[in-house]
Amino acid sequence: MKEYLGINEDEMHVVLKEWNVGELDSYLIEITRDILVYKDEDGSAIVEKILDTAGQKGTGKWTSVTSLDEGIPLTLISEAVYARCLSAMKDERVRASEILEGPCPAGAFSGDKAAFIEDIRQALFASKIVSYAQGFALMRASSKTYGWDLNFGEIAMLWRGGCIIRSAFLSNIKDAFELDPELDNLLLDPFFKEATAKAQGGWRRVCATAMTHGVAIPAFASALTYYDGYRTARLPANLLQAQRDFFGAHTYERIDKPRGEMFHTNWTGTGGTTAATTYNV
Repeated sequence: MKEYLGINEDEMHVVLKEWNVGELDSYLIEITRDILVYKDEDGSAIVEKILDTAGQKGTGKWTSVTSLDEGIPLTLISEAVYARCLSAMKDERVRASEILEGPCPAGAFSGDKAAFIEDIRQALFASKIVSYAQGFALMRASSKTYGWDLNFGEIAMLWRGGCIIRSAFLSNIKDAFELDPELDNLLLDPFFKEATAKAQGGWRRVCATAMTHGVAIPAFASALTYYDGYRTARLPANLLQAQRDFFGAHTYERIDKPRGEMFHTNWTGTGGTTAATTYNV
């Protein structure tokens, strides 16, 4: 909103105030709405005087490490952790800003500002859904690993009050798991399937526009990439497996053979039939 649309904190406050009475109603939208108009002693927005280096206590890091252990793609939380790490490189970023080139977003917008703000709202809503979907997928995997037998619908209800991830659609999450207790991913639930389908146009326009104009959007882009990857029946991981087998004899499965049966190709004619072990999550 600031870098591309050029709107100030007071205008953003109005936008978030409107968002917080709809499907985006959540704790973080609520406090961001209030932060934007909190003034310093000189009457300016205090948020603009805060150094742009984010700290962290480790919760996101631990969650990301667990996702790697479980083999569950938790791309949004991990990307948020990396974004904080990048922000902490303040001095280095300042030097890089004087060397590296990119498009200048300032004053670049022309068109229907209200329509594009609505696109941002749709992108945020869809990305939030993906983040919750990934989080519950991780809890499902961990529940199986440790024998926890978690009740995901009840967990969603626990977050309705006094929690940083409180959100209006927590009741929809509860409904999803009541409808299908064995639901693999929230994106497959009818409500969330329809919601992401409806938001897709704006979501894609925001990501494409931000990249074209050089505005970093790590979470939006990561969420959309996950969504597109998850809905793709055949990914290019076949080439990845061929590369792994070529350089490390890691073996691969074939689409014309039963799952679990491993194969190795002597790609160079000199490697023989030696195969390495494979780590599977």
